[in-house]
Amino acid sequence: MTRTTQLRTYTVREGMLDEWVERWQAEIVPLRLELGFTIGGAWIDRERSQFVWLISYEGPETFAERNAMYWASPARTAMGLDPDDYLVTTDDRTVEERY
Repeated sequence: MTRTTQLRTYTVREGMLDEWVERWQAEIVPLRLELGFTIGGAWIDRERSQFVWLISYEGPETFAERNAMYWASPARTAMGLDPDDYLVTTDDRTVEERY
């Protein structure tokens, strides 16, 4: 099994950074963990209104397959959370650990 890690940088709409982080922590993280993902850390860049986090998956499916399971899950639908309500841009990069 290969471990895949993504560095995700989200630019959040003005004035919504704290609300986004609260919802991310309360709703997104528990479901991600339940589905076998790990969170390597999360940071806030208030000056740029950005939220940066590391998410990894190592399991029988690929990261993309497991991510599709997350998005298709009834629990994700029940959140009623549309990222477009909060996020202006997203930058997802697959990275490799070297240190």
